[in-house]
Amino acid sequence: MSRRIALSVAAGVVALGGAGAFALAYAGEPQQPTLAHSTARYVAPDGDRDGSLTFTTDVTAAGGVKRVNVLAWPADSSLSDTHLTEKDMASVEKAVCEPSGADTAHCTYRVAFTREDADEAPRGLWHAAVLATAADGTTTLETEAADFTIG
Repeated sequence: MSRRIALSVAAGVVALGGAGAFALAYAGEPQQPTLAHSTARYVAPDGDRDGSLTFTTDVTAAGGVKRVNVLAWPADSSLSDTHLTEKDMASVEKAVCEPSGADTAHCTYRVAFTREDADEAPRGLWHAAVLATAADGTTTLETEAADFTIG
């Protein structure tokens, strides 16, 4: 083997070894859950029939999803100024999550809206906030995961 080829091979081994060490170090760090395909749908009450709010999202978390908390809030409320925190979200209602692939769950939050609820709710733009918690305890807070309008 020529000296130039030997040096090229040695440099390649060093480069690959460094990349592998970086990949192993990165893989050892906990990864936050990720949200995808988040949607919110509000249906107003009609006659004697209740309306509803349905929020869905796909959550991916290494090791699985422990829980997903959801809070609907009006865009023009005081929460816009104070900003939601994980502590605020810890005690709100939970979505129902079903496994939908490796480390991914499809989560649905649904709540009925009576005529009284709809009459009392502020009109206009609303946001759905989500706190996703992975099995390893890492979290992701998305305060405006999806929007809907109460008209």
